[in-house]
Amino acid sequence: MKNKRTMESDVIRVSIVEDEAGLRASLQRLLAMSPGFECAGAYGSAEAALKAFAIAAPTVVLMDVNLPRMNGVECTRQLKGICPEAHIIMLTVYDNPDQIFEALKAGASGYLVKQTPPDELLAAMQDVCRGGAPMTAQIARKVVQSFREQPAPDELSNLSAREREVLNRLAQGYLLKEIADQLDLKYDTVKTYVGRIYEKLHVHSRAQAMIKCRQLA
Repeated sequence: MKNKRTMESDVIRVSIVEDEAGLRASLQRLLAMSPGFECAGAYGSAEAALKAFAIAAPTVVLMDVNLPRMNGVECTRQLKGICPEAHIIMLTVYDNPDQIFEALKAGASGYLVKQTPPDELLAAMQDVCRGGAPMTAQIARKVVQSFREQPAPDELSNLSAREREVLNRLAQGYLLKEIADQLDLKYDTVKTYVGRIYEKLHVHSRAQAMIKCRQLA
């Protein structure tokens, strides 16, 4: 049986940054009735959220893109300086490609539309804590299309053949354990490869690595 300390560490603490009061309350209710989740705070503006984040120490942040005054992208950029370990999932009504990439470059780990069903939203928060980069299907298609249209950055030439294999699977959304199984490698070996990839691409997350490269064949 898990002790209390272990059980508490398994709880995903979620902060909500959403200016629409009705949606904010709805997300709070969803967290309250979902085992394994708790609400670490709910804020109607970026400014209010940034003041509280250092103390709240959320595991995951659900971030509205279109906030009044400071928008969600800039809030994300500043939040990563305060709580670099927090996983930020952007929520939006529109899947604007430019906005998607700006948010991911700012440090977001995922990007979902607000119409995402509750069970899929909960699964996305669990996925991002395991190293995933959750996106709705239509947003993922836009990201992949952009990879095909943009030339590969110079940094890709610094990657070894094995690192390219790992990066390709990261871009496709596979978890580290799945990549290890597919390439017949140890989990710790894949973690080492991922660390090297991030260092060579000058990024700090899977989402930022996806922005820096196109999907590799």
